[in-house]
Amino acid sequence: MKDLKSFTTDRPARATLRDVATLAGVSEISVSRVMRNAPNISDALRTKVMNAAGALNYTPNRLAGALKNQSSNLVAVVLPSMSNEVFLSVLDGIEAGLDEHGLNAVLGLSEYDNDREWRVVRELLSWSPMGIILTGLHHDESIAGRISQFDIPVVQIMDVEGSPIGGAVGMSHTKAAVAAADYLFGKGYRKFGYIGAWSERPERSRTRRLAFEDRLKVLGTRCVASRILEERSSALAGASATADMLAASPEVDCIFFANDDLALGGLFHAMSAGIKVPDELGIMGFNGIDIGKATPLPLSSIETPRYEMGVMAAQMLLRMQHEEPQIVELDFRIFEGGTT
Repeated sequence: MKDLKSFTTDRPARATLRDVATLAGVSEISVSRVMRNAPNISDALRTKVMNAAGALNYTPNRLAGALKNQSSNLVAVVLPSMSNEVFLSVLDGIEAGLDEHGLNAVLGLSEYDNDREWRVVRELLSWSPMGIILTGLHHDESIAGRISQFDIPVVQIMDVEGSPIGGAVGMSHTKAAVAAADYLFGKGYRKFGYIGAWSERPERSRTRRLAFEDRLKVLGTRCVASRILEERSSALAGASATADMLAASPEVDCIFFANDDLALGGLFHAMSAGIKVPDELGIMGFNGIDIGKATPLPLSSIETPRYEMGVMAAQMLLRMQHEEPQIVELDFRIFEGGTT
């Protein structure tokens, strides 16, 4: 097998199957069989081919045969999860924006995991999409490197505080957290708690919590209790975390949650435990999903423009074929429900 370093110093922008075969010292048919996960492949051959493919940042082009003379009408979309209504709204907006131009979204889920996101991006790029939409601004460098081999536009959604790979459309989570702190302080709450999930892997969630805590200090108070769950966000997780927090810190008079799923769980716990909301405990979520507004006691929340964000992301992606990338910051608003 040839030396990896010497082989990769002067390679083409996008490696080919032949390049992988040459580097691995095997036939192109062998490489093709490994990439297709064909049966009866030895571990030694698979390792040799995958090491070469990794060194070259090789991505198989699954459309090369079927669409040799056509351009793809697919747009790759990478979202963290579909278990949360937030991303359903975003995807609806993206698909609405793409449908106007005869394009279709092909979806991959990262589960807020860097390794999984890398694999998802690699797989989606193998279908030669005309563009890609990523969630958030903080990604592993290898993802940016892989995408850079493709001459396609990139739009990142949900956040604008950072350095995007291409264009970005989202909101300032720092400003949203400051607005939440000011609003809750103005309501008379003074001893705050904060509850998050997913081990706070989405960087924007951590940004929001830190900005919230910093603003409380400026206002002369503080966050007296904080819980970041390892598990994914859900109403069940929010209910359990709220019960634990109030048992350990009964002085807490208001909890700001990382999202509405968790906040609704907190509300359900308070209702079952006989805690008067909002008089004894204020509860505020983030995102302003519909189910939070349909509960008997509507959930106070920061309402984010998720559908509009998806539509604008699709439109921006199309414009970037002819224009320079932009960063577009969208507004949010405080939805004052019955829980604060």
